[in-house]
Amino acid sequence: MASATTPRTAWIHSGLRALAAGGPDAVRIEALARSLGVTKGGFYGYFADRDALLEEMLDTWERAVADDIINSVDAGGGDGRDRLRNLFRIAGSRKGVTTDVSTELAIRDWSRRDPAVAHRLRRVDSRQMNYLRELFREFCHDEDEVEVRCAIVASVRIASHLVAFGHGVRTHGDVEHMVLERVLA
Repeated sequence: MASATTPRTAWIHSGLRALAAGGPDAVRIEALARSLGVTKGGFYGYFADRDALLEEMLDTWERAVADDIINSVDAGGGDGRDRLRNLFRIAGSRKGVTTDVSTELAIRDWSRRDPAVAHRLRRVDSRQMNYLRELFREFCHDEDEVEVRCAIVASVRIASHLVAFGHGVRTHGDVEHMVLERVLA
C-alpha cells in the first residue's frame, strides 16, 4: 500500500528536492516516483494532480520558513534582542529540504514567472518582515530606524546566498555576526 511505503511527506520532500535542483519543470510525477523507488500510482492516493503537489510543496515551505521558525523563536522567550539572536541562530542552523537555501532560491526564481507563486512569496516575505519589525520595535522606537534595520537583516540574509565575494580574513559567519551586533546596538 502506498501510504505504508511512501508517505505524503516523502512525495512533498522529493518534489522540493526536484524544485531546488531544476526548478518547477523538474517536478515530474514519474521522476519523483523513480526517485522514491515506487510507481506513480501511489501519488494519486495523495494528490489529485501535479498542481496539487506543487501547492502542498509551497504550503510546506511556507510553514517551515515562517510559522515554524517564528514559533521556535517565540518559544525561546526573551526580549526583542534575545529573540533576534535566537532567530539568527535558528534560521542559520535549520537543515532540510524545506529550509534549504537552494529551495528558497528556486521558489524566488519561480515567482518571477508565476504570479501565484509571486503572491505567496510576498506573503512569506511580508510575514518575516513584520516579525522583524515587531522584534526591533521592542528596543528601537524610531520607525525609520526599525525599517532600516529590518531591510539590512533581510537583505543580508538573501544576498549572502547570491554574492561570490569573500570577506578577507573574516568568515561569512563572522560578518553575519557583526551585522547582527550592529543592528542590535
